Amino acid sequence: MNTYLLIKLVHILSSVALVGTGFGTAFYLYRANRSTSLEARVVVARNVVLADWLFTTPAVILQPATGLWLAHLAGWPLSTPWIALSIGLYLFAGLCWLPVVWLQIRMHRLAEAALDAGRPLPAQYRAMARWWEGLGYPAFAAMAGVFALMVLKPAL
Repeated sequence: MNTYLLIKLVHILSSVALVGTGFGTAFYLYRANRSTSLEARVVVARNVVLADWLFTTPAVILQPATGLWLAHLAGWPLSTPWIALSIGLYLFAGLCWLPVVWLQIRMHRLAEAALDAGRPLPAQYRAMARWWEGLGYPAFAAMAGVFALMVLKPAL
């Protein structure tokens, strides 16, 4: 197997981990946030934070590293329109993801504190959940755009 194909495999697998973990954890936290079970919110939020550290964060690092390496090996300049647009969409998704990570950690802590104290979730949790969800939609749309650009490589 040549270097290009090996790096391409790592790039594809890390994209699956990045977007797959993101979609999966987003689905479960979205559903837990619509549940009346505080226990469910605590458990799901804890696992979403853990999944981000174990799967999403390494993939976030591997994606640009392997993508830049692939472009170099293939001889594609980063100014190639579909590559430049992919990089821009990836950075946009990252700008959405960073506050999402902070929100998830805070939401978990708020839910855990409410459960431990035997009181309902504070209004702050609901506000954070709205921001978390609002940032997730454009981030996922951007990543869908990156996937389309990577596969189609359109002449823009």
